[in-house]
Amino acid sequence: MMTRVAGAALVLIAEDEAEIADILEAYLQRDGFRTAWARDGREALQLQQAIKPDLVLLDVQMPHLDGWEVLSSLRQRGATPVIMLTALDSDVDKISALRVGADDYVVKPFNPTEVIARVRAVLRRSQPGASALAQAVLRAGALELDRLSHSAWLHLGAQRLALPLTATEFRLLQVLAGAPTRVFSRAELIEACLPEGDAQERTIDSHLSKLRKKIEQLGLDGMPTSVRGVGYCLQRP
Repeated sequence: MMTRVAGAALVLIAEDEAEIADILEAYLQRDGFRTAWARDGREALQLQQAIKPDLVLLDVQMPHLDGWEVLSSLRQRGATPVIMLTALDSDVDKISALRVGADDYVVKPFNPTEVIARVRAVLRRSQPGASALAQAVLRAGALELDRLSHSAWLHLGAQRLALPLTATEFRLLQVLAGAPTRVFSRAELIEACLPEGDAQERTIDSHLSKLRKKIEQLGLDGMPTSVRGVGYCLQRP
């Protein structure tokens, strides 16, 4: 089932517990969002493909396909922002979610107003703001970023290779590419890319490690670069 409000962002709730889904739908709709509800992992993937939501709230423990399997499939399809909902409350679980490609992580039981705040924060990070409109395309070395379409490519020889990124990975790459040889501290990257969350420094490490692996898989090594004891830069001068 899906609510329709013209112009409002659409949030897909993938949650097998009807009571929790009802609460999330009520708060989201009250805050002006459209909502759709998937009762299991298989339905979540079907709905995501059919309705193209702006964000997915994804429970970890669901029938048919669990949240990890759904997230993996979503990341193969593109960079739809995903916030994981789970009863697992440990740093290991949180880092695992981020490594698989989640943009944020909320532990049950949660305050619904906090979830709404996280939804708004992730959507803000995943959408280009007014300042980005002035320079839609950003280039740094082999890297090309389109801020309007939220797309990224690598230019390697005569090839232009698409780089699939999560919303948070795109935001990090955009910050680093804005000053390619500058070294950003982890605190600066958290402030620029994850300001509303409770992110810790190792969260940034996890995002950038996954980003580097994606770039390496396309054939370019050493981007972004870790500067021991300081932080990260896109490339060394």
